[in-house]
Amino acid sequence: MTSRAVTALLSLTALSAGCIVYEDPGPPAPGPGNYAPFVEWADAGCYWDGYYADHIWYFEADVTDPDGALDVVAVYADVYDSRGEWVDSFELFPTQDPVYWFSDWLGSSTWLDCGYRGYLVDIVAYDSFDAVDVLTITPAVAG
Repeated sequence: MTSRAVTALLSLTALSAGCIVYEDPGPPAPGPGNYAPFVEWADAGCYWDGYYADHIWYFEADVTDPDGALDVVAVYADVYDSRGEWVDSFELFPTQDPVYWFSDWLGSSTWLDCGYRGYLVDIVAYDSFDAVDVLTITPAVAG
């Protein structure tokens, strides 16, 4: 047998063995990125309302997101006392302006005391992928 015939015979033998070769495509391409929301500004406080004969607690925030304002899905105000103990949480609601979130609550419906000056409020914003940003502020209180 010639060397050409041996090569052809070996090639046929390799093909008849059912050898399958797969190409490795490498790691998958990265998907679209997600950026965390950003609490640009926030305010909170308490004041007396004569109509309701009660204190009113208010929470407001401007929240942006590089992925678009509609990527922000939830904003909360978490209130802590001077010892760092959680006191109460409040949901803020979107307004006609997609960046501005707001809510207000009757003082009698909360665990908060409008005369207490030791509160800290964490304004927490979440986007659709659970990325988060927090801004801590001191609320303005009556008296």
